[in-house]
Amino acid sequence: MDQIETPMPQTFRNQPAPCQTVSATEWELAAVEAARGRFELFSLWATEDAVHMALRQHVSGRMEMLSLPLTDGAFPSVAAQHPAAARLERSITDLFGHRAIGTPDARPWLDHGRWGIAAPLGAAAPGPDLAPYEFLPVEGESLNQVPVGPVHAGIIEPGHFRFTAQGETLVRLEARLGYTHKGVDALMRGASLARGAELAGRVSGDSSVAWAWAYAQAAEAALAVEVPARALYLRTIMAELERLANHIGDIGAVCNDGAFAMMLAQCSILREEVLRAAEVAFGHRFMRDRVVPGGVTHDLDSAGRAAIAALMAHLRIRFPALIELYDGTASILARTVTTGRLASEHARRFAAGGFVGRASGRDFDTRRDCPYAPYDELTFSVPTRDDGDVNARIWIRIREVEQSLALIEQCLARLPEGPIFAPCAPAGAPRAGLGLVESFRGDVLVWLALGADGRITRCHLRDPSWFHWPLLEAVIEGNIIADFPICNKSFNCSYSGPDL
Repeated sequence: MDQIETPMPQTFRNQPAPCQTVSATEWELAAVEAARGRFELFSLWATEDAVHMALRQHVSGRMEMLSLPLTDGAFPSVAAQHPAAARLERSITDLFGHRAIGTPDARPWLDHGRWGIAAPLGAAAPGPDLAPYEFLPVEGESLNQVPVGPVHAGIIEPGHFRFTAQGETLVRLEARLGYTHKGVDALMRGASLARGAELAGRVSGDSSVAWAWAYAQAAEAALAVEVPARALYLRTIMAELERLANHIGDIGAVCNDGAFAMMLAQCSILREEVLRAAEVAFGHRFMRDRVVPGGVTHDLDSAGRAAIAALMAHLRIRFPALIELYDGTASILARTVTTGRLASEHARRFAAGGFVGRASGRDFDTRRDCPYAPYDELTFSVPTRDDGDVNARIWIRIREVEQSLALIEQCLARLPEGPIFAPCAPAGAPRAGLGLVESFRGDVLVWLALGADGRITRCHLRDPSWFHWPLLEAVIEGNIIADFPICNKSFNCSYSGPDL
C-alpha cells in the first residue's frame, strides 16, 4: 500500500494537515497493520461523506491521516481488526449513520434513545425506539452481576458499571457511558473560531488548558499562523500548572480510596495552592479561555510571576515529604502494589497515553515524541515503569510532578518578551489542521476543518480516555469488587471527554 508510506511531515503543526485518500482495500490494510503493531491508532472519526483515521508509525513516529470516501454510507470496520477502534466506530454510527461493515459490536454507544432523532450529524431521521442495552454475555458457574450507577454516591460524572463476579472475584467489568453527551460535534458546526475555542476548553473541565491548546494548534496549522514565542511559553506554564493540580489531586484521591485519608487531605491542600497561584497569575483557577488560536489572552505580570515562583519553592519542600509518607506506609502499599495491573501488551495495543501507558512500559509523550514549541527547547525526561499496577501509576504521577516543577522554572527563567497574540485571518479557501497536545491524562487530538469564511465545518476531538476505559475493564479482572474504586481512580478516566 504505497500511499500509506507517504509520511505526514513533522511540521504538521504549522501547516494544513495532509491527508491521503485511500480505497476500501487500503483502509482495511491500514486496520490490519494497526492490529499488528506497525501503526498506533490515534483516532477514528467521520464527516458527512467520508471516514478518517489518524495513525502513528510505531518505528519512525510519523503521523499519517487517511480518508475513505463513502458512496453508500458504509465502510470496512476497523474494529474487526483492531479492538481499540470499537467505541469510536460505534459513535460514528450513532452520530452520522455510517455503517461499519463486519463490525464485531453494532450496539449504540452515545445514543441512549433519548435524542428523538437518529444520526443527528447525518441524515437526522426520526429516532426509532431503541431496545434495552444488551451487556455482553458471561457464562460460568456461580456468577452474579452487580450493577453500579450511572448515579454514584460522590459528586462525580455519571457512568454505569456492570460487574460480573464469582464470589468476590471479578470476572468481567463492562462500562456504559454516554450519559454526559453534550452535542459538542453539533455545536462546533458553523461556529466561529472563537466560539470553537470556548467549546474545546470545556470538553473535559479538568483539562481545559490542554484542550484549548490542541484546538488552537489545529487552527494555527490550518491557517499557517505563527504564534508569538512569549505566548508559547505562557501556554506551557499554564499546561504544567494544570498537570500539577491534577496529578497532586489524583495522588491523594487514589490513596483515599485505599483508606489513607491523610494523603487526600494533604494533597488537597497542595492542589488548592496550585489553583490559587493560577488564579493570581492568569486570572482564573482553571485558566479557562486563556489559550486561544493565535496565542493567549492573559499575560504574566510581576505579581503572577512571584506567585508561581513561591508555589514552586513551597512544593519542592512539601511534596517530597508527602511522597515519603506514602512510600513508608505499609497499609496503603498493600492496597496499591500488584493491584490492577495493566499488561504492557495491552498498553501498546491500545496506544495508552499519559501515566496509564507509561506505567505499563509505553514510552510515549507528545511533548517529546511529536514535539511542539517550546517543549523542543526545554529539558525534561519522560518517566516510565513496567510493573503497570496502581502503585506504578502513582509513581509516574510523582515523577511527572517533579518534571513539571522543573519545566515551569525553566519557562520562568527563559520567558521571552514580546506580544502574546497573533491574529488568525480566514484563509479564503477550505483548510484543515491537526492539533496534538499532552494533557495530564495523555495525548488529546483535535482535527479541525474550516470553510473559506473561517467558520468551522467539522471539529473532531479525541480524549485519551477513549482508549483508557476499555483498559480499565481489562485490569479489574481477577481483582475483587472492593479494589475497583482504587483501580478506577488510578486511571481517572474522563467521562465527559469521550461522551462529546
